Amino acid sequence: MAIDTLPLLQVCDLRVEFQTPDGPVYAVNGLDFSLERGQTLGIVGESGSGKSQTALAIMGLLAAQGRASGQVLYQGQDLLAMPQAQLNTIRGNRIAMVFQDPMTSLNPYLTVERQLTEVLQWHRGLDRAQARRRSIDMLDAVKIPDARRRINMYPHEFSGGMRQRVMLAMALLCEPEILIADEPTTALDVTVQAQILVLLRELQRDLGTAMVLITHDLGVAAGLCDEVLVLYGGRGMEHGSVTHVLGNASHPYSLGLLQAIARIDQDGMVLRPIPGTPPHLSQLPPGCPFSERCSLADARCAQDMPHLKPLEHAQGVAAAALPKRACHRPVQEVRSALSLGVGA
Repeated sequence: MAIDTLPLLQVCDLRVEFQTPDGPVYAVNGLDFSLERGQTLGIVGESGSGKSQTALAIMGLLAAQGRASGQVLYQGQDLLAMPQAQLNTIRGNRIAMVFQDPMTSLNPYLTVERQLTEVLQWHRGLDRAQARRRSIDMLDAVKIPDARRRINMYPHEFSGGMRQRVMLAMALLCEPEILIADEPTTALDVTVQAQILVLLRELQRDLGTAMVLITHDLGVAAGLCDEVLVLYGGRGMEHGSVTHVLGNASHPYSLGLLQAIARIDQDGMVLRPIPGTPPHLSQLPPGCPFSERCSLADARCAQDMPHLKPLEHAQGVAAAALPKRACHRPVQEVRSALSLGVGA
């Protein structure tokens, strides 16, 4: 099959396991998804659901005790089986990542200039002067004022929002085909969050970059994503268009996440948290990982893991774009029981 007919990124049965003194921890458990050119996929879920470990596995940046299996195909090449030297030519060049804490991701001992120019010198073979000019242009692109002067500053001399812009500039210097953004607005105030989201939309539009957005904020996912994948216990619970997953969800966990968003109605502030706590990833149940917290779960749910299957009844959706969910319960039963008033 020709490369240009393949998805830009295809993740097949991805599993991430960590060896610990207390036994193995299963952070990601059989994940499948694909990413097309120019598309934005949001990966959402609670803390500990496997979002960041999925990203780190794709980038080959797992901790020493971690091991990834399955396939991560970039233009048909398996990144997990790739020699380190070959992976280094792709990582930071064709596939780049923005981490959630720019203060710990940037080197405090090096100026911003040194950290930006190093990327271009390594991947593009530019000399220091060429790399500096390109870096200043990119700082301008991410709307850092007075970039020509500020490029000589150290990370601690920037605000949190400006450090995040520096991280974006660094990730986009080589105009990657794929950008993985791990909680890019965490710890930023709402005004700066909005600015970063607008910036991401503009940069994606201008550069045509495909993006994997990892977030626990469903509002952020709604504003940026074309598709959303809901994770729980390292497994995919629901996957489909942003309109389906956030506007017409059909999995009890997805609906629980939507209910947990604070809202104001005639009775005041309404907040319905999901009861219980996520499962320990070293002791996952044999069935659905959400069964212990799901009000609709029965004996089958606890013993038999449902897999992501297309919702064939979905109306007005092409077969290739059918939303999927992993649940034994009929869609209408789930929606009716949870009383969200969502449509069929």
